[in-house]
Amino acid sequence: MVHKVLFWSGLGIAARLWQLGIEMRPLFNRESLWVYPVYAGIGGSFGYWLMGVEHRQYKYLASRRDTLLEKRARRKEREEAEHS
Repeated sequence: MVHKVLFWSGLGIAARLWQLGIEMRPLFNRESLWVYPVYAGIGGSFGYWLMGVEHRQYKYLASRRDTLLEKRARRKEREEAEHS
């Protein structure tokens, strides 16, 4: 799961590089180097939030799957009881 945070951190840095490229400014200016960790932090925090969303979705899908499997098993038992 850490790879998602690292990916989004890298994407934050890439967004900063793209911004500077569009503005045609130097990429590594001594006065603006502090901005790179900020962009990486913003991207990383988005990746961390996205991991939480994904975890909640997987948990919901697993509980829904279990509910459907239990319902299917009860229906099968009921149908077998009716046929015998």
